[in-house]
Amino acid sequence: METKRQRMHTLVETLNKAAKAYYQDASEIMSNYEYDALYEELEKLEKETGITLSNSPTVRVGYEVLSELPKERHEKPMLSLDKTKEISRLKEFLGAKKAVISWKLDGLTIVLTYRDGSLYKAVTRGNGEIGEVITNNAKVFCNIPLQIAHKGELILRGEAVIGYRDFEKINEEIEDVDAKYKNPRNLCSGSVRQLNNEITAKRNVRFYAFSLVKADGVDFANSRMEQFSWLERQGFEVVEHYLTDASDIEEKVAFFEKKIEKNDIPSDGLVLVYEDIAYGESLGTTAKFPRDSFAFKWADEIRQTVLKEIEWSPSRTGLINPVAIFEPVELEGTTVSRASVHNLSIMEELELGIGDTIEVYKANMIIPQIADNLTRSGMVSVPDVCPVCQGQTEVRRVANAKALYCTNPQCQAKHVKSFTLFVSRDALGIDGLSEATLEKFISKGFIKEFADIFHLELHEDEIKSMEGFGEKSYQNLIDSIEKARVTTLPKVLYGLGISNIGLANAKIICREFEYDAEKLVRVTREELDAIAGIGDVIAKSYTDYFGDKEHVEQFERLLNELRIQKEDISEEEQTWKGINFVVTGSLEHFANRNELKELIEKKGGKVTGTVTKKTNYLINNDTESSSSKNKKARELEIPIISEETFLEMLKGE
Repeated sequence: METKRQRMHTLVETLNKAAKAYYQDASEIMSNYEYDALYEELEKLEKETGITLSNSPTVRVGYEVLSELPKERHEKPMLSLDKTKEISRLKEFLGAKKAVISWKLDGLTIVLTYRDGSLYKAVTRGNGEIGEVITNNAKVFCNIPLQIAHKGELILRGEAVIGYRDFEKINEEIEDVDAKYKNPRNLCSGSVRQLNNEITAKRNVRFYAFSLVKADGVDFANSRMEQFSWLERQGFEVVEHYLTDASDIEEKVAFFEKKIEKNDIPSDGLVLVYEDIAYGESLGTTAKFPRDSFAFKWADEIRQTVLKEIEWSPSRTGLINPVAIFEPVELEGTTVSRASVHNLSIMEELELGIGDTIEVYKANMIIPQIADNLTRSGMVSVPDVCPVCQGQTEVRRVANAKALYCTNPQCQAKHVKSFTLFVSRDALGIDGLSEATLEKFISKGFIKEFADIFHLELHEDEIKSMEGFGEKSYQNLIDSIEKARVTTLPKVLYGLGISNIGLANAKIICREFEYDAEKLVRVTREELDAIAGIGDVIAKSYTDYFGDKEHVEQFERLLNELRIQKEDISEEEQTWKGINFVVTGSLEHFANRNELKELIEKKGGKVTGTVTKKTNYLINNDTESSSSKNKKARELEIPIISEETFLEMLKGE
């Protein structure tokens, strides 16, 4: 069973990567034959084990938007754990008994209920007595089994978490918050409690079981370790755990402590629970804590250092965060020299002044924080202007805390998304400029407009000294930028980020005006509106953009940095002008969808992602399928054609 479950996880990961490559990245990492063979193997294993993972390609969980999350009272109150920072207290708790030791994960506690082998309900811990029902969201966690072999009622508890790597990546993409989430737990809480579970699905939330409450008809031989093993056999990922007693508890704690620095899963300590289930249950509870378990938290390693400066770091929301820069110190095995202060209220509370002696530590042994200021000179002044654009700043109260904001709507830091689009694959395609890196470069003043990206060598020494950069990564970035100089006009136009102008529209517009950059900036709204496939909304967005003199000048400066490839224009080839296609399903005669899309666009046609009344043809090799796009096409009486029919149309022009 263990080998089969491991194979299922491997198959799910492999098949999902292949599907993403094919449908989203327009590339193939395996043939259709290989994909089908692995898919059939997964289906067979799911039948044999009775387990179906939530991210299995054999199931598709529907997305749903709720008006609110319903509340529900827990059958048994969920108590907090008594805790200590002393190993001697753990030995006292253990006595002569054995216990299971595991991570105390730092996420959101969830209670899952299964009935008849299916996930029936998921509820958050809430206040311990009443939680929120998040069943639809739990179904899209990346590792929860939707189906299990056990058919009796099963109730278990576990922690929903988002790893540090995913936290950093996801946090970069969040636009709907005044400031970035401060830690993975906050991001996880926000993700798990979304009203739209499509958002939850994108957040890569994982669930780790840590306690079994009820399993009808199963004998666990009075063993917590057996409960964990049984849960694993049902398809759950369980928290890392080991058996321990008073003789080796110090060794076990040291083992976990060594792992925490490289552990991607957020943790704020360890948990001990008696291995003997009956003994633990016989102890009952206090008013606050269960008596069968105990939490351990590491004593924070604190170092004294000297505050050198406060760096003001602007973000896309306009929020300017104070960051403390101090003399480097060793903490938990690494050298640290900076820590976020988060907001003005915290800075004022600490009374930070340059030259002050401060105490720093790593929260959860990971994130540098200021514990205290021993000098408290309170000398740091708040800047009147933004360090990026020199626009006026103002202090606002957000969530009962004071924060500094840039008031200039044109501040480059607020437009990091436009720079992210500009360097994306379908635009200039510059590797090495992630959103986080762009944000750093913009905040340091390296990038103020698109053309500046092609002169980052002016900041070579500063870039090489930045965290995450060195000689090799810097050179790779410069090489990628030089390669991106050779491009096409539609990609540049798309990369400008003009509202409603996608790559397909950019190609149509460039083709209409003969790939002439001078004509592109002088085009009128009426001229654009007359183009098939370009409506009034797009025409207005386009002319509004180039109606701004500064945008025209920036566009011209950008073109001076580029080598635009000439594109052949043949009116004879534009036989599909004004014809709109939608492509869905797998392809047999084309390497990927991009290849088919480029052919259609070369002929003057347009490819969109949604079937509407403006669609002329839906290309789907499975013409009889009951997919949503096929259904919509039939409703609108739009022809559904196969690749074969499409190729016949091509020949018969």
